[in-house]
Amino acid sequence: MTNVSTPVSFGHPEILPATMEEMPIIANLFEMYAHDFSEFHAVEPGPDGRFGYPDLPLYWSEPGRCPFLIRVGGKLAGFVLVHRISSGNNAAWDMAEFFVLRGYRRRGVGREAAHWVWRQFPGPWQVRVMRANQTAHGFWQRAIAEFAGDAMSLTSVEKAGELWDVFSFASSA
Repeated sequence: MTNVSTPVSFGHPEILPATMEEMPIIANLFEMYAHDFSEFHAVEPGPDGRFGYPDLPLYWSEPGRCPFLIRVGGKLAGFVLVHRISSGNNAAWDMAEFFVLRGYRRRGVGREAAHWVWRQFPGPWQVRVMRANQTAHGFWQRAIAEFAGDAMSLTSVEKAGELWDVFSFASSA
């Protein structure tokens, strides 16, 4: 008898607008996100041992910012922070922060969540990915290509000595 591991099916994710009362949940999840990100980006915890995210309260007070929680089977699976940005006459939606707990990765949860978010906010989009984060880079390239097909463009920018790739595409809802 062989021991064969069967992949666990989680079902479809629910992406729900986060209420102000749920801000501490996103703040707690953000700590894990920042910890993962610290492998590629120079972020360090403060004296209290927390990374923190000073802009988080803005997602409940500024127009054009939208916080979401990702749940699967009623359990927390991650969060999404969407931000409307503008430069001159151009405006686009930005995937400001996106995090899926490790136990839900590589099971379609992130892809489904991203596609859901893009359908909710039609128009131009950008997703910024640190080039050093090859796993995230591959995820976003696949998720966006599946959503937008060939209508995706990629540009590179340098910010504070680090290379970032910016995926641009449009959502028609």
